[in-house]
Amino acid sequence: MDNEGGGVGFDQFVAERLDRLLRYATAIACDKHLAQDIVQDVLIRAQNKWDRIGAMDAPYLYVKRMVTNDYLSWRRRKAAREVAVERGELAKHVPSMADPADAHAEREAMRARIAVLPRKQRAALVLRFYEDCSDAEIAQVLGCTESTVRSQLSRALQTLRAHELARSATLGVHS
Repeated sequence: MDNEGGGVGFDQFVAERLDRLLRYATAIACDKHLAQDIVQDVLIRAQNKWDRIGAMDAPYLYVKRMVTNDYLSWRRRKAAREVAVERGELAKHVPSMADPADAHAEREAMRARIAVLPRKQRAALVLRFYEDCSDAEIAQVLGCTESTVRSQLSRALQTLRAHELARSATLGVHS
């Protein structure tokens, strides 16, 4: 994970990190518009405290944690439950595969699968598999211990497996 950014001005930080923050927020929220709102709110708050945040060793991690906390906050609960059904939101941020239709279908299916997870489990999965973070980095962003991270990931994967087995059984597919 990239921890750079210490000692840069707010405008430079935003210019260098806005795309990554938006991709991250879109991945955890499963909704581009909610993600934009979250990142906008966070950057407004971060700008007001930039003297302190900019002096940190890893301001990007701090701002990412702010995005995560804003997503997990009670103010966003209702919106977080309403997952957008628009196709292609994440497609813009993921490299295409040989057959674009297959890639699109796979992303939509994965998006639908992770949308049923509780918010913290979804955030942990996105940080691990989308952002490629270690347990320690995820714990720092989520504000919990590494063992809690492993528990959240385990539960999320167990839920996804159970849903996949149920779906396979319904469709009559045998693994």
